[in-house]
Amino acid sequence: MKTTLPICVAATLTATMAAAQTPTLNVLTYDSFTPEWGPGPAIEAAFEEVCGCDLVITGAGDGAALLSRVMLEGGRSEADIVLGLDTNLTAAARESGFFMPHDVDADLDLPVTWDDPDFLPFDWGYFAFVGNAGEPAPSSFRELADSDIQIVIQDPRSSTPGLGLLMWVKAAYGDEAGAIWEGLADNIVTVTPGWSEAYGLFTEGEADAVLSYTTSPAYHLIAEDDDSKVAWPFEEGHYLQVEVAGILANTDQPELARQFMEFMVTDGFQSVIPTTNWMYPAAIPEGGLPDGFETLIAPETALLLAPEDAADARTPALDEWRNALSQ
Repeated sequence: MKTTLPICVAATLTATMAAAQTPTLNVLTYDSFTPEWGPGPAIEAAFEEVCGCDLVITGAGDGAALLSRVMLEGGRSEADIVLGLDTNLTAAARESGFFMPHDVDADLDLPVTWDDPDFLPFDWGYFAFVGNAGEPAPSSFRELADSDIQIVIQDPRSSTPGLGLLMWVKAAYGDEAGAIWEGLADNIVTVTPGWSEAYGLFTEGEADAVLSYTTSPAYHLIAEDDDSKVAWPFEEGHYLQVEVAGILANTDQPELARQFMEFMVTDGFQSVIPTTNWMYPAAIPEGGLPDGFETLIAPETALLLAPEDAADARTPALDEWRNALSQ
């Protein structure tokens, strides 16, 4: 005798089978990428339209914390892609052996030549201190150190902007970096684990300025119609950050991971970046940059340590920073 399943049971089984057949791609990134105001939700929806998959984007602290987590989890990581490292971390990430080549041939628009086989850029920007228009604005680290201006910065052990600041001072001052930090120590109100906490303290009036990006004023101008925030141009130049993604070697979805990496440098991803991550896209979208980006400062001098040089400088720079702030 033939029997039939109840409709509700059949529907449940069908949904379960469909879910089991839908591949999942796990992307590990920094916390500010995932909220509804960040790029994550729009990118998730756009990629799922073309991949036939479930894209899961998970935040895990700030950028430098991502590498620490990968190093801790090793081959046990459930992530397929890590998105949010930068060139100050790629040498250590490559040396870990936990990443594989992405095999993506992309037409990028960056201020530097890019030929890294393991890590693919998705955006870039220049670090800067952001303050309030009309308030005192130092034109160098030395002027800042000699002032009473109170700043908030990020911890270089957990935050890519915090590490970028160390590299900025190191690239600009070399052996004098320790003295610069000693001068800056009494300007620093607090050191936060990540960018979001620091920027929030600044906008709440807890400090005169915050370490952020030359692009940060675009957020206030475009999203809030507020032109009261400005980035300070420094005569030493500004340190360049190129943010990248990489595929973990232990992924069980290598083809899907490469599909995401290819998607990452298309309009579906890149057009979202300027007004959600508030950075320059790694590949200029067809529509160009939004109105308001033309008002941003353009550093006359770009500073950037090669990945291997940044890796070598990291420990000495951390020691200089810790020694100065502990006095």
